[in-house]
Order: sequence, then structure tokens, then C-alpha cells
Amino acid sequence: MKLKYFQLIALLLCATLAFAKDDLDNLDDDLAQDDLEDLERDEELLRELEEEQQHKDLARENQKAAEIAADLASQMIENHAPVLLDPCAKIHCGAGRVCQAEDTTAKCVCIPECPQQSDPRRMVCSNHNQTWNSDCEVHRERCLCDTDDSRCKSAEMKHIHISYYGECKEIPTCTDEEMSDFPRRMRDWLFNIMNDLAQNDEFPSQYKTLQTEAETNMTRRWVNAAIWKWCDLDGHPHDRSVSLHELFPIRAPLMSLEHCIAPFLESCDPDGNHRISLQEWGKCLELDEGDMEYRCEEISKVNE
Repeated sequence: MKLKYFQLIALLLCATLAFAKDDLDNLDDDLAQDDLEDLERDEELLRELEEEQQHKDLARENQKAAEIAADLASQMIENHAPVLLDPCAKIHCGAGRVCQAEDTTAKCVCIPECPQQSDPRRMVCSNHNQTWNSDCEVHRERCLCDTDDSRCKSAEMKHIHISYYGECKEIPTCTDEEMSDFPRRMRDWLFNIMNDLAQNDEFPSQYKTLQTEAETNMTRRWVNAAIWKWCDLDGHPHDRSVSLHELFPIRAPLMSLEHCIAPFLESCDPDGNHRISLQEWGKCLELDEGDMEYRCEEISKVNE
């Protein structure tokens, strides 16, 4: 389902944002070098954030596994009989990991082997500019290296992550002219994606109010689409900001098709704190700051 969602995003973006490539031969070499250094710093920060998030996810998953196992053991003692329940039944392990059960204990471990993939559409490009057959292989490799497993290919793989979907290729530089027009195209894209998902009955139900308002009120079409995507990217529980890690669902599937997406997202963080507030998101999309109402928690409560 996740792959289908990403593919839908990619196809719609390709249809709505396609434009001719400009001649890049005359770009200033010094500016290109500065851009490269900025990208390298951003990649390093993203690696650190992903590693921190991975540790938190693993600790939370194993804590949940321990709690469920303890609950099962308690039931066995109280009932004086075995409780035939799968300790992994309610445990969700993160990407690249699976739940492993032993009697009444359970823990999240690195997936032993990823399914064989022959479909080239499943390929992904890592931050090492290396093509992998699937996202599962990338997540599994990072898990192996993060847990100091002997099957880890190299120490640098501890920080591996997916840069974008598809085979690795050269990403063109986003010109100033393309960048200046990108907010408008991004607004249109968000609105089109929101409506297309709704028409296909795939739009998240908790955001239906925003979609309905945008469809019936032309003054809210871009604003509501922007609020929807920002709330959707914000983690749960909402912390009123979107981190670089949380931008991954936008950046990864689009980079191979839209070479301006990375610099655009970076421009949405003008204060350099590596988090994007709702107001910064609206300003980045050239929307009226006063229209960017925080509605994430309100929407969640209505749909509980």
C-alpha cells in the first residue's frame, strides 16, 4: 500500500510538474561547489537524525515487546494454565526488523532475509549513490550494522538511508528560474493530489473536512492542501513542527522526477533549526501566513 501511495504521488507529480530542462552548461563552478558542500552537510545531519530516530524506535518496540511478554506471563500465573497467545501479535517492528518470539518472550530483530525482487520499480537509490533491489534491503542492512551484526557489509552502512526511489542517476541542478516558480507548482500539486486521492477513496478520513472545504471554497484550495500535507507529515503525537526525518515521504519518492524538491524543502527552513513550522511551510509556499491555522489536533479529536 505504501509503495502504491508513493507511485501515485510520483505519477501525479510527473504529470503536473513536468517542464523542460534548461541549459546548465554556464552555471558558475564556485556556486556549484557551494551547493555541493551544503548538500553534504544536510546529508550528514539527516543521517544523524535518522540514526537517533532508529534508536528510539528500536527501544520503544522492544519495550512494548517486553510489556506484552510480561502480561502473558502474568496471565499464565493467574490462570494456572498456558496461555496460547502469540507474543508478537500486537508488536509492530520498524523498517528492516521483524518480531521474534520465544515461548512468552518477544523482541524486534533484523529481518533474516528480504523477499527476492525482480521488478525494477522496486529499486531504490541510497545516500551512497548505490542502487538496491528494494527498500527492505536498505533497512535490513542498516539494522544489521546498527546492531553490530557480523553480516554488516561495512561500518559506513550504519548511516545508510534511501535518497529516492528508482535506480541511481545524475540529478540536475535546480536553476533560479525553476526555483522561483516551484512554490506555485507545489501548491497546485498538493491540491491535485488531495483531490485525486479523495476521488479514488484513498484520502485519509481525518482530513476529509479540509478536502471538502478546499473543493467548495476556491480561497481555501491551496491553504487547506498545505495544512493537510503539513499535518500529515507531522508525527503522532503532533509536536507542531516537521523535521527533516519527517520530510522523507515527500523527498524520497520525488527526487528522481523533480530535481527542485530537495532545495525547495531546504528553503522552507530559513532559521536553520532543521524543523519546519506551519508558518514557515505556508511562507515557503507563498501563502498568507494568517491563513495557516493549526488544525492538526482539532481534526484528530473530531475523528476519534
